[in-house]
Amino acid sequence: MAIPKSHPRYKSLLLRHKIEKGVKEGYVTPTGMIAHGRGEAFDYLIGERTTPPALFAEKAAVAKLSHIRSVISVNGNVAALCPEDVVRLAGALGAKIEVNLFYWSREREVKIAEILKKAGAKVVYGLDKKVHIPNLESPRGMVDPEGIYKADAVLVMLEDGDRTEALRAMGKFVVAIDLNPFSRTAQMADITIVDNVVRALPNMIKFAKEGCSVRGFDNKKNLRESVSEIQKTLLP
Repeated sequence: MAIPKSHPRYKSLLLRHKIEKGVKEGYVTPTGMIAHGRGEAFDYLIGERTTPPALFAEKAAVAKLSHIRSVISVNGNVAALCPEDVVRLAGALGAKIEVNLFYWSREREVKIAEILKKAGAKVVYGLDKKVHIPNLESPRGMVDPEGIYKADAVLVMLEDGDRTEALRAMGKFVVAIDLNPFSRTAQMADITIVDNVVRALPNMIKFAKEGCSVRGFDNKKNLRESVSEIQKTLLP
């Protein structure tokens, strides 16, 4: 179906179809469609825009990730929505890229790696030898020993809260991109970016290329301000 650009939901509908295409091609799970819909609902609540607290969090994230060993974690939804931006951000930060899946299958992780390589990634981690994150029994606990396991910081997007908690327990700095400021991921991360990944990643690429430093970032305060932005949208 061709969506007219004049449609008020044009951008949102394009993203939906990318997820739908990923399901048909086998690298997004049907539950990924549910997760996308939940995120889309929160995107409505913030006005489908990058709010001031989100922009501040994006700057703070880049300032941190660009100075330590960082890995960008990619699942099926991220691969469907913005693989090129993942690769660009990894290049700008000097970060590694790793495939990590909750509903794991060899077929899915290979397809996602192929998508990332087609988007320009030279190396994609998470396909071969794996080690286990302590106290995390789901397939997300299996990570590359040269990728997430060795990293100082991990950027997680559209994530499950249990892995964020487990990564923090390992002493890793976790940056999350999550449209739901109330989720366990958002609450557990060191820096939470309450924004859509398709807006957040281009902003972060820009900041990484320009160079930036941030002082005084407080994630709990930033989350409260993100909730205030929702309230402004609901009660203008």
